[in-house]
Amino acid sequence: MTIDFSHCFKPICAPKALAGLAIALLATALGGCNDHGAAPTARAMLVRTEIVQAKDRQASITLTGEVQARFRSDLSFRVSGRVVARMVDVGAHVHAGDVLALLDPAEQQADVDAATAALASAEAQLRVAKATFERQKTLIASGFTTRTVYDQAQEGLRTAEGVLEAAKAQLGTASDALGYTRLRGQADGVITARNLEVGQVVPAAQPVFSLAQDGERDAVFDVYESVFLGQTEFPSVALALVSDPTMTANGHVREVSPAIDAKSSTIRVKVTIENPPAAMTLGSVVAGTVKANAQNQIALPWSALMAAGDKPAVWTVDPATRTASLKPVTVGGYEAGAVLIKAGLVPGERVVIDGGKLLSAGQPVTFEGDRS
Repeated sequence: MTIDFSHCFKPICAPKALAGLAIALLATALGGCNDHGAAPTARAMLVRTEIVQAKDRQASITLTGEVQARFRSDLSFRVSGRVVARMVDVGAHVHAGDVLALLDPAEQQADVDAATAALASAEAQLRVAKATFERQKTLIASGFTTRTVYDQAQEGLRTAEGVLEAAKAQLGTASDALGYTRLRGQADGVITARNLEVGQVVPAAQPVFSLAQDGERDAVFDVYESVFLGQTEFPSVALALVSDPTMTANGHVREVSPAIDAKSSTIRVKVTIENPPAAMTLGSVVAGTVKANAQNQIALPWSALMAAGDKPAVWTVDPATRTASLKPVTVGGYEAGAVLIKAGLVPGERVVIDGGKLLSAGQPVTFEGDRS
């Protein structure tokens, strides 16, 4: 038995139907290309802005320094020897004439004893020479001696007198050397350094103590050199103890070092402390504040500062189009949390102070209000 299926297979699409389908697919494809070619709309960026205004700003500079004595001296023995006693230590207050340390006086005492014996011998020789001269003086008056013998007696007397004077000077020198084995304070003050120990042999003139003399006090600062290039108002300085800011004093610049420290690039400045409080002792750390002359400047927060190449710049907003543009500026200085604009901006311009890191030139921006 044979079954005929030919009537079940018919053309799916007639030729006309196929042509219509092709045209529809082409139109769809062309429509998709037109959609991808359309320019996207730029999205507005939310930022914080500020309308800049120039204000008179009086900056101040605060540095730390140390209270030091106006007059300082290094104390040393005038003779060499072995240290047998030390009476003071660092921080001790001494008076003029106080004994600070002792050397072993055995050698100097021996010199004194020898000089004393030499003086006794010179005195004895002088007595003999004086007696001889008196005798010859009597004899020559009577004609019982010669002029030569008389002159010799007179010369012997003068020599004996010279030997006696030399012996006295030698004894004085030896006595002074014995006294130099006692190191005494030269003025009232405080010992700030010590460089000897008992049993140590010290040479003459080697500093063993540093003495800060009582009297006027200075606050000493190491100031970086760029401070002197600005508009700082010297010489008035406000001083305060770092450990207790309620302890204050006024000062004025007394001395500015003419040399710059090669290692730290700083200049040493000494400030006289006027009527220092008792708490401002030697070695105290003080903070010194000086004010700069008031200048009309525009101040912006650090977050507003950007870069255009290798130069500083800020984003500004066009009030008409509300689009951002990068504008180069000249920085006049830096403060804690703020940058001072010297040139490049005019009062009344709107500047982006936060959110500018993701901006691009010509991008629309939106903002809620100015920074108060």
